[in-house]
Amino acid sequence: MRNPAPIIATLCLGLLVVFLLIRTDPPEPTTPAIPEKTTPPNPTALSILAANPDWTTLEAYQRTISRSDFEKLLTEIFTTDETWREFILIRDESAEIITNPDPAEPPFVLHFATPENTLPTPRGWKDTATRPIPPEGKPLANLHIAIDPGHIGGEWAKIEERWFQIGNEKPVTEGDMTLYVAKLLKPLLEELGATVTLVRSTAEPVTPLRPENLASLAAENAIDDPDSLRRFAERLFYRTAEIRARAELVNQTIKPDLVLCLHFNAEAWGDPNNPTLIPRTHFHILLNGAYTPDEVRLADQRFALLKKLLQRTHEEEALVGKTVAEIFSEISALPAYIYPPGGKNVRPVPSSPFLYARNLLANRLYDAPVLFMEPYVMNSTHDYARIQAGDYEGLREINGQQLPSIFREYAEGLAKALMKHYSR
Repeated sequence: MRNPAPIIATLCLGLLVVFLLIRTDPPEPTTPAIPEKTTPPNPTALSILAANPDWTTLEAYQRTISRSDFEKLLTEIFTTDETWREFILIRDESAEIITNPDPAEPPFVLHFATPENTLPTPRGWKDTATRPIPPEGKPLANLHIAIDPGHIGGEWAKIEERWFQIGNEKPVTEGDMTLYVAKLLKPLLEELGATVTLVRSTAEPVTPLRPENLASLAAENAIDDPDSLRRFAERLFYRTAEIRARAELVNQTIKPDLVLCLHFNAEAWGDPNNPTLIPRTHFHILLNGAYTPDEVRLADQRFALLKKLLQRTHEEEALVGKTVAEIFSEISALPAYIYPPGGKNVRPVPSSPFLYARNLLANRLYDAPVLFMEPYVMNSTHDYARIQAGDYEGLREINGQQLPSIFREYAEGLAKALMKHYSR
């Protein structure tokens, strides 16, 4: 196999440029080492900072899924083309999964369930159907929810490029705003009976790593330019190391039944000190899925795809997400975001115009079902005015309308949506 360093460097620079130019739903925070099309696929290639997957852990899912369900989820939700065929051979009674380029290493064989032999799906979270019936007035009892306030706040916001300011007005800082919403949402969910844990409760990063700790790794995977190396090390810090640290906390310590990843969306705003405001706003929710060819070729991502598929997280995400989208959109009056046609890293979920499948680091690494919330547009004229108004009780006139605090609307809308879902 040829030296992948030049390929990695080119790809990293390209991803960095895309990240700087496109703000809505930024790209997947990994920088894979992808072979050229003429090079045979390397089944052991990994994303940056990823560990080698333990394929033997999939043994727990033997005979838990039928062939038809496996193929339907694989082809209609979790992948975007047929690249998976390079690594997965579906037979009538089993699927053979290549995990190692050594032909002497046998593939992992997953045996399908049959009507006569179907085993229960093992998982560490409770789904809607099997959760114990809650007591009257506490529809979220017996449910552990993790709230993950997206991004980082405070001094880190500028590094993360989720910050802008118009003149002397209050800076718009997504990481601080999501944390504020999380702290409003937590007592609302607890009042409904849920056990709630915040993945972060301050503006500080969860990871102990800092950009300077990742400088040598950045140098191995980026062009030899000091400014580019600095930006790439920063990106590894806030978009890879930080999310992996949160995943470790969610999976090993919190162990929730559902994760709510809170975000505010944005479109391209250009210069953060002289940002462009736009006239539109919108809302959508991301579920895990739509792995691209490059992602399928990476062993850690292919393993995560199969684990998510076999745990049946998509069914739970789509079930809860449909209700949340329905109720939240009614309360917020936000229209559905529509991805531009021809997008190769996203799939619409048929059950709701607000739901899309997309493979992000957080909704891939978190073991529990994840609702990745993307309401409002921070640099829309309408939402910007509401953000500048800050938090308040009741209604205020904003742009000729009597409106609640955008932060309270976010928290209360999500709480009411979850109450509605788990009361059904």
